[in-house]
Amino acid sequence: PAQTSHNKSIWRIVSMPGGCEAQISVLSLSRLGLMFSMSKLQSGNGVQWKDSRSQRGTVESLAEHESSSLGSDPELNGVTNTEIQTDKYGFIGGAQQSAGENADIPPDVLRQREAKWLDMLNSWDKWMAKKHKKVKLRCQKGIPPSLRGRAWLYLSGGKVKKEQNQGKFQELDSQPGDPKWLDVIEKDLHRQFPFHEMFVARGGHGQQDLFRVLKAYTLHRPEEGYCQAQAPIAAVLLMHMPAEDAFWGLVQICEKYLPGYYSAGLEAIQLDGEILFALLKRVSPVAHRHLKKYKIDPILYMTEWFMCAFSRTLPWVSVLRVWDMFFCEGVKIIFRVGLVLLKCMLGSQEKLKACQGQYETMELLRSIEPQYMQEAFLVQEVIELAVSERDIEKEHLSQLRRWKETHGELHCKSPPRMHGAKAIMAAEPPSRQDLKQNPTIIVEVPQTTESKTEKGKKTKKIKDTKNTSPPPNPYLLPSDPPLPSDNLSPSESQHLQKDTPLQGSNQSLSSADHDTYL
Repeated sequence: PAQTSHNKSIWRIVSMPGGCEAQISVLSLSRLGLMFSMSKLQSGNGVQWKDSRSQRGTVESLAEHESSSLGSDPELNGVTNTEIQTDKYGFIGGAQQSAGENADIPPDVLRQREAKWLDMLNSWDKWMAKKHKKVKLRCQKGIPPSLRGRAWLYLSGGKVKKEQNQGKFQELDSQPGDPKWLDVIEKDLHRQFPFHEMFVARGGHGQQDLFRVLKAYTLHRPEEGYCQAQAPIAAVLLMHMPAEDAFWGLVQICEKYLPGYYSAGLEAIQLDGEILFALLKRVSPVAHRHLKKYKIDPILYMTEWFMCAFSRTLPWVSVLRVWDMFFCEGVKIIFRVGLVLLKCMLGSQEKLKACQGQYETMELLRSIEPQYMQEAFLVQEVIELAVSERDIEKEHLSQLRRWKETHGELHCKSPPRMHGAKAIMAAEPPSRQDLKQNPTIIVEVPQTTESKTEKGKKTKKIKDTKNTSPPPNPYLLPSDPPLPSDNLSPSESQHLQKDTPLQGSNQSLSSADHDTYL
């Protein structure tokens, strides 16, 4: 580990075995003072963190705070609870809180989109097989907020994984976990979106679920363990789905979308950094020449972008739109966003006049101008940028050859990368049962005592007898005509004829009460 907290990288760049500094051949990260250090992470959502007591222990220490909730604690993760205003995404402050400048989708349009998505989710395998382009187009338009979590789970294949591994998460959740990882995870909990209402309370339900998901992943992949960049990924998932679903979503991101990103050594992220730099030469030669001139290695500016899938960089509404496309189309969306930002910030000579040097350039990339991250602009630029999965794979092979020439064989053998939902489904075809939607709330309708048919017959019978004479009184007066005994047994008929009004008074009262109840 590095000597000080400011020199210790959040993604283990500094503290890797063998020294990542020597591999990437750049100036000391601490001397530049620009890298994604612990202080950078702590200041990530517009909050400067002071040294605070770390939460020690495991589940027990979290359980102590289980009763705390938004509005009950005098201090919520460093935020006082006076005059808290929450935006529609759940943020109560910080850089990612929505200022309301984004125009809301008209309600009737939103209802139409929800109906279309519900139809797709009910026949997911058919839509993915025959109408994938339509699914892709609808992801680019934005998934309706009410269905976003469910759609992400279907797109990523997490739904299928969950159905094929029933009880797996509960089994992992019940295990104690490796103390080596539990301590690190607990220290990271309060750093994840500290201005979001779900994670604002120390030891609250959001932080407890985040702990459970991250602990379960270390047990699911003990050889990989825990990487701090996984925490914001899991936190975003938890904002949209329950803990078990978030766990399988995290598994799919780590194993299918971004394999090797969170393994020790960070070789996969370094390779993708070189791919990004090579693609930049085609997209923006001016920006490429500038970064090459000052020997600014890609890993210095793209690590947090890629490993956190821009969840810590962009305004929240842009994060959600990028993730909608990312789950559908794969890692090429992450590459495109990075290329668009680099092109916008470093793509002209006029912009480069203000950043003549490494420090100035890195500072510029740390504070991207808001207009380039605005939802409508960014999404349109990403859609129009001509970078395909074929381009990425072609460059990947080229960079892999160079890596072997300079560094030798990769230490971590990662599974092949899946470029989006269609590739994942093709690699592991699901059954209809795996895709069946299971309601989380089941309302049992009380059984009626009579069927609709019987009720209809009864109503018809009542109508038929409405205009007929009233039924004869079974308890006869002396002046009444005799009662027909067609439907009565001889004994019953004889008994009724013998009864006087006084003798039958108790029976008559009982019968009248019963008729009134019905």
